[in-house]
Amino acid sequence: MQPVIPSAYDRAITVFSPDGRLFQVEYAKEAVRRGATAIAMMSRDAVIFIAHKTKTSKLIVPESLKKIYEIDENIGAVASGMAADAAKLIDYARIEAQRYRYTYGEACDTEYVTKSIADVMQLYTQYGGTRPFGVSFVFGGVNKEKKLFEIDPSGSVTGVYATAIGVGKEEVVKYFEKEYSRDMSTDEAIILGFKALKNVPDLKLKVDYFDVGIINESTKKFELLPNDKVMQYIQKV
Repeated sequence: MQPVIPSAYDRAITVFSPDGRLFQVEYAKEAVRRGATAIAMMSRDAVIFIAHKTKTSKLIVPESLKKIYEIDENIGAVASGMAADAAKLIDYARIEAQRYRYTYGEACDTEYVTKSIADVMQLYTQYGGTRPFGVSFVFGGVNKEKKLFEIDPSGSVTGVYATAIGVGKEEVVKYFEKEYSRDMSTDEAIILGFKALKNVPDLKLKVDYFDVGIINESTKKFELLPNDKVMQYIQKV
């Protein structure tokens, strides 16, 4: 059998290669693998997000490099990949969350908004004249219980306890598989996250380069930690 030549089958998103691959989707996943590292995990009493911000120049304002997003007061998300694609989908997620709140008179369900975004991302893998979104997300929130979901550019959704996306995914996930426990406190989990990030090549633990977001199970409120608090965690590592 002749080897499959990608250029013969990657001209349109709707064309499968003979071995059943969609090269445009694979290219979108590659864009994510080159994105900044982001982590999401569940501790004993919270959902936690840690995101590395790629600061390429001292002229860039660190606060403008957003990687962690508040979807609703009880739901957050972290993204890796193409920032513009992420911003577009986050806007859609926020609208869906508010539509849910208006319709049912309660905070949006984490799984509902996750699947809504996944449906949009999947739709862009099957129509000509479009391209897949070059971004992955981890959505997390607290309703009756804590939930965490990872979405890849194909629109596939996976429920997780802890995960990573972006350039350091393999190193972080390997570390989590050895060290992560669902019984950890929030402080222990955040410290574990930064320890895992130390395994990512060429990544420096500097406070201006990281955002940390928390949704506490008791309050069900999203909170982005201030820099001085993030620094305290980094110093413990």
